[in-house]
Amino acid sequence: MTQDTSGQTGTTAVAERGDGPMVRVENLHRSYGTGAAAVHALRGVSFTVPRGELVALKGRSGSGKTTLLNLVGGLDTADQGSLHVDGLDLAELGENGLLELRRDRIGFIFQSFGLIPILSAAENVGVPLRLRKVDPREREERVALMLSLVGLADHALQRPGELSGGQQQRVAIARALANKPSLVIADEPTGQLDAETGHAVMELLRAVVRSEGVTALVATHDAALLDLADRVLELRDGEIVEHA
Repeated sequence: MTQDTSGQTGTTAVAERGDGPMVRVENLHRSYGTGAAAVHALRGVSFTVPRGELVALKGRSGSGKTTLLNLVGGLDTADQGSLHVDGLDLAELGENGLLELRRDRIGFIFQSFGLIPILSAAENVGVPLRLRKVDPREREERVALMLSLVGLADHALQRPGELSGGQQQRVAIARALANKPSLVIADEPTGQLDAETGHAVMELLRAVVRSEGVTALVATHDAALLDLADRVLELRDGEIVEHA
């Protein structure tokens, strides 16, 4: 156990990468509010995500998908149950440990892209590397590799407003992979894209997951995209009801 700067005792995320499943969730509960007005977002959810797989999480709006992704990503805390990511028990991490987990082991992809408008594509991809104070030469090489991987090497100097929606999401994928994370979490990454572009982005995500050797947990409502996943989990009213 180590002491973090917030005064909380907890294991930090700088330990060696773990063995076993990338994600292990057991009897996870999360509610908002109290009494009769309480909303039970998750009700005893349990599942594992093997390393190297792209697992799709499907379910209607309000089924608990975003809540579950926030818990796995260390952005929220469960009321009950256990959650391990890359061999780490999130309940044992202090604030600094969770920060390191998100910075060093998890890449996030959002429906709204989340790019910084005044930065170029290359600068957006480089943000996570700057936060880790990566050597400038190494950072530039990694950024160039990631943009090439997502097919945007020729758009490195363009800002988000000069790119199409599909291109912006490709930049977001490159940024999520910049720090060589163990796990990529994507919340409806094709939600703002047309069907054809969304399918192309999902295929790209699957390809880079394979090439980079990472694991991905992707929430999507698009049935056409589920065929691209290695496995599908369905959430309904806060419970896993189907494993495909």
